[in-house]
Amino acid sequence: MCLAIPSRVLEIDDLMAVVDTAGEQRKVSLMLMHEEVAVGDYVLIQQGSFAYERVDAERARESLALMEEVFAQDAADVRAW
Repeated sequence: MCLAIPSRVLEIDDLMAVVDTAGEQRKVSLMLMHEEVAVGDYVLIQQGSFAYERVDAERARESLALMEEVFAQDAADVRAW
């Protein structure tokens, strides 16, 4: 199972973007996106560093807050979530 963490777009250069994912910046490809992406948008990224879906900002912030809450529990076994 893969957990997609919403990543905020910081910079765009043609079909590449720099995103912030949980405090880490990385470059991702936008070539799989079927809709326009702008700086400040949130996207989901698949393995291989390809953004594939834009996420509503409010839903992204809610998901990130929930993830922070879960990770703060420091559960050794993720099935406990």
